[in-house]
Amino acid sequence: MLSWCNRFNICCFLDNQQYPSSLQNYECLLAAGAAHLLEVKAGEQAFDRLQSFYDAHQDWLFGHLSYDLKREMEVPESTNPDGIGFPDLGFFVPEVVVLLHHDSMLIGTIGDESAEVVFDAIMATVIPVDRAAHTDVPIQARFTQDEYLQVIRNLQRHILRGDCYEINFCQEFYATQVYLDPVAVYERLCLASPNPFAAFYKSEERYLLCASPERYIKKEGRRLFSQPIKGTWQRDLQSAEGDERNRKQLYHSAKDRSENVMVVDLVRNDLSRVCEEGSVQVDELFGIYSFPQVHQMISTISGVLRADLHWVEAIRQTFPMGSMTGAPKRRVMELIEQYERTRRGLFSGSVGYITPDGNFDFNVVIRSIFYNAATAYLSYQVGSGITFYSDPQGEYEECLLKAAAIRRVLAGS
Repeated sequence: MLSWCNRFNICCFLDNQQYPSSLQNYECLLAAGAAHLLEVKAGEQAFDRLQSFYDAHQDWLFGHLSYDLKREMEVPESTNPDGIGFPDLGFFVPEVVVLLHHDSMLIGTIGDESAEVVFDAIMATVIPVDRAAHTDVPIQARFTQDEYLQVIRNLQRHILRGDCYEINFCQEFYATQVYLDPVAVYERLCLASPNPFAAFYKSEERYLLCASPERYIKKEGRRLFSQPIKGTWQRDLQSAEGDERNRKQLYHSAKDRSENVMVVDLVRNDLSRVCEEGSVQVDELFGIYSFPQVHQMISTISGVLRADLHWVEAIRQTFPMGSMTGAPKRRVMELIEQYERTRRGLFSGSVGYITPDGNFDFNVVIRSIFYNAATAYLSYQVGSGITFYSDPQGEYEECLLKAAAIRRVLAGS
């Protein structure tokens, strides 16, 4: 399916990698071709225009929200470089939608081609046997290790002064003159690090190859769900006993619990702006979930969207997600611009879908490779939540741990 949809100028493939969850509606979703397209720059009433776009079509929408939509909150625009160039907001009504369940496939089309024709075309697609999945990409860093450690110490001074409580600080790793097959690299990434919010997303020459474990926000009926991740611990794949010990250490870690509960409070506050009074609740606190490389601490918060609000308000009032900013949100976004060296763009933004009846599901774009085929620029970013009690060296090592699968894929190992 990926090789077939990659022939379109725009496509989106979402895969939960068969993770069991009561909140997952589909095994996979695929959208290809744009019958209608919306692209908006931050600061140009992006959310209002998304609402109008949906109301005009009342159809499936697939697309993305860039972190830089923070400008809609009147936070200053980033002056840092952006080597990838995704629009700040982009959604499309697809020409073809494919919904995969464990025992069925549903195909919907707009235009002359029938579902049968699309199915036959997918099945007839020939996968090249000699495509290059990697080129042993030479990665460079925006920060030296010493520079990174100094920034963390500076951020801790801001925390000590009371400027913020927690801040998500990110750094970019990048390469130039890179030529690769995005489909093959995505497949290798999913083999190395299968995660429940994986996405292959293409917009013209720009690619997102995403192996995210995190949900930003989901709407089912009038109920909203958010599942922020804060807390990471390395797995011990050589010893079941050691792996269980690491899992318990994460659960009992005072630092990780502190980070997690701060983000939970932030999400509760965000949801309370759009939910019925008294409906916001914490369904799970400090849940420990195991992924191929790491254990993660995930909490689940839910609430009931007010009947008088359009679903767009749920996104407008909660974006960017608290797990990728920190608290208080506005101040830490200012500090992020002060200390980071790369415009985040789609990183720490979101990719997802909206159904014709206004339900939706969006991930958090982390653990991802970004690639611009026109400029041959490749990038990935990683970060961690910084508190007063953070160990700078430990935070640096956590960033490397989160990027381990990406590094292996790009090195061809």
